[in-house]
Amino acid sequence: MIFRQLFDSVSGTYSYLLASRAGGEALILDPVLEKADRYCKLLQELDLRLVKAVDTHLHADHVTGLGELRDRTQCITIMGEQSKADVVSMRVSDGDKVTIEGLCLEAMYTPGHTDDSYSYLMGDRVFTGDTLLIRGTGRTDFQNGSARAQYDSIFNRLLKLPEETLVFPAHDYKGDTVSTIGEEKRYNPRLQVKSIDAYVELMNNLNLPNPKMMDVAVPANMHVGLHQDELTKEGLALNARDAIASLGRPDILLVDLRESGERAKHGTLAGAMHAPYPQICATLQPGGMLREVAAATGRRVVFFCAFGERSAMAVAAAKKAGLTNTAHIEGGIDAWKKAGGPVVMG
Repeated sequence: MIFRQLFDSVSGTYSYLLASRAGGEALILDPVLEKADRYCKLLQELDLRLVKAVDTHLHADHVTGLGELRDRTQCITIMGEQSKADVVSMRVSDGDKVTIEGLCLEAMYTPGHTDDSYSYLMGDRVFTGDTLLIRGTGRTDFQNGSARAQYDSIFNRLLKLPEETLVFPAHDYKGDTVSTIGEEKRYNPRLQVKSIDAYVELMNNLNLPNPKMMDVAVPANMHVGLHQDELTKEGLALNARDAIASLGRPDILLVDLRESGERAKHGTLAGAMHAPYPQICATLQPGGMLREVAAATGRRVVFFCAFGERSAMAVAAAKKAGLTNTAHIEGGIDAWKKAGGPVVMG
């Protein structure tokens, strides 16, 4: 496995680059905007293709690199379903799997530092975001934080993992890089409390100053979504109502870009072809499935995904590949459902 822990000294942030092999798909956790050049250079050096970028929560101390990496690499952006960020490509909930070729991370909802905090479990290690730090825990005094919720996340979720599980946090200010669940149980001073009330009292009396970047980072991190209105101006988007009205039309081919887990959880659209977004470039090339079907049938390809991000990028990719008779459903299946569109479950 390719595993890189990358550090931003300004904000004390750890980002993690993961891949199962050279030349393969890669995922990055908690990227920092100012380090985007560094990430892209490393991806190039390691011959990796970034397909997913994940934030464990809405950060207050740095501006996220999600939007920049999406624009540079056309990767899928991922956050928890509780996130206040405007648009990300995929939203996960507790127990969902985030997969790339050869690797699988399990999303664990661990609120407390913020109400949208997630940890990600992968085999022998857990990426704890700002929930559990090395010899510390993430503050709980803003962004709908809750010391009570954090106690539950740590004591009833994270500390129940095997003691040898490696702990990789999203921050460290002392120079530590990794710990284990067993170490934190024994030596983390904030975890030596006798009760939940004692933990709440401890966290409520930290009296920490706000992060220096908070007033800049939080608003910026809430607006990482791709601007889909350009496609609308170009006539390459259908709003949800128009898309619902076009269901079953013989001149339209609906193409679902979501992953199998999303389809099983949120339902599908009748008659839609499944073509997962990470393979979109291959399917649009000469000889590729989508290109061949579009050419053979003359139908207009209408992409859709969860919220419209992946489908907007797919329209751009199709145009680049010379396939011009395409469009996407603005706002994805989320907007479709809100407009009362039918979905097929199971």
